[in-house]
Amino acid sequence: MTTPGKALYTPDILSLAVSLIDWPLAEDLPRQAELRSQSCGSVVRVGLDLGPDGQVARFGIDARACALGQASAAVLAGHVAGQDRAALIAARDALVGYLAGERADPGAWPGIEHLASALPYPARHGSILLPWRAVVAALDHV
Repeated sequence: MTTPGKALYTPDILSLAVSLIDWPLAEDLPRQAELRSQSCGSVVRVGLDLGPDGQVARFGIDARACALGQASAAVLAGHVAGQDRAALIAARDALVGYLAGERADPGAWPGIEHLASALPYPARHGSILLPWRAVVAALDHV
């Protein structure tokens, strides 16, 4: 189902998708996770290293996903440095609630509002959530 007059792949989405190259995944990042979307087959692999304060010090991502999944990954990557576990879980949960229609807004994460064009497309929500779920999974990997 589409919404008349509302573009799914906005210029912002496409711009974010191509910016993902700015966060390459380094193999030496100690906490890594790879998740696959059951609905669309997108694959996201993230790696991170935490500083002594428990905040993300280094981050990299490899997203083999549609433009929406890549844009979502870029929004995450753009502000993940300096975030701690609680902030990342809260951001993921806010986005989950927004896409499920349980929240009026997607949360306060910078740039997250660019993903709003996908709200009327539930089949795309899994790809959008994949990077956020992967980063939380990577936090649990030691």
